[in-house]
Amino acid sequence: MLDVTQLQAPIVLAPMAGGFNTPALAAAVANSGGVGSFGFAYSTPEAIDQSLTAAKRLTSGPLNANFFVFSDVVELGVDQYRQAEAALRALPPKDLFDIQRPKSPFFPDLAAQLEPVWQHRPMVLTFHFGIPDDAIIARAHDLNICVGATATCVSEALAIEAAGADFIVAQGWEAGGHRGCFDPQQPDEQLGVRSLTRRLVETTALPVVAAGGLVQGSDIADVLNAGAVAAQLGSAFLLCPEAGTPNTHRQMLMTQAQRQTAFTRAFSGRPARGLRNRFMDLMHNQPYLPFPLQNTLTGPLRSWAGAAGQGEFQSVWVGTGLGRLRERPAKTLVAELIRECELAGATPTDAGA
Repeated sequence: MLDVTQLQAPIVLAPMAGGFNTPALAAAVANSGGVGSFGFAYSTPEAIDQSLTAAKRLTSGPLNANFFVFSDVVELGVDQYRQAEAALRALPPKDLFDIQRPKSPFFPDLAAQLEPVWQHRPMVLTFHFGIPDDAIIARAHDLNICVGATATCVSEALAIEAAGADFIVAQGWEAGGHRGCFDPQQPDEQLGVRSLTRRLVETTALPVVAAGGLVQGSDIADVLNAGAVAAQLGSAFLLCPEAGTPNTHRQMLMTQAQRQTAFTRAFSGRPARGLRNRFMDLMHNQPYLPFPLQNTLTGPLRSWAGAAGQGEFQSVWVGTGLGRLRERPAKTLVAELIRECELAGATPTDAGA
């Protein structure tokens, strides 16, 4: 089983759902001594099989398959749908995209998604939004697969430890994309990555991988010195040529780096951090459906925005490190990160200390 405390390079590619993590990107990070990841949140078993097959042709290094732990969807009233639909219909591009009311099943079947994982046996299996059934963790361990899960606070980390996982991903408030909190209706402690990492190292026995706004080697050194065994980076790789970052998303990151990032629930129904744009402003305090129904509802809008180059209405997920992103091949970027980490006072071997 992979020991995350002994990675050659203490870097984990964040599992970003939506096609950002291509086989080429995952393999480049794995071949550089880190962990290459896939975000399979909404992927079909066929797509998961294809991605893992392609990546395994490019690397023998560690790969991570990541999945969402969806909660059951509560039946909604007609008025809730109508109000959320009306909010979208009031947007300026209202005549340029369709609105499709979500239909059951509202999210993928995790058991079916995991079938290709059991066949390919990637070295790492991780989960976001919660903890899977005990049987899934046991099956992974039987197949010598290392299991991790995201925590945004101490109580979630302790639950992950009690479930028998092998490591914890400490997602700081700075992270781009969806917050990994187990219950998005409960108050969020909004802990920064360094503070959260220190707390989890002090209160749990599991290795901690730190995530959130980390885009330079000095950031990696900071979290290693806070007790993490590795750093998980997502936004840092979005401008790599190997990344599947859509053109609209990529252009917004390259030309709008002076903007602030912000959280919104309006795209998916769950809090997620991205580049603040017109959609976020127009949808502030507007009604929306719970996750993942809102994600389905806004799907046509996001598809139109991507195809039309309308980044003001696209979900441009990115963390607080936006202004420091670099356009580099992934192999070059990892090498730069390691050199910067060493110059900042930490080395890859510190990860296992």
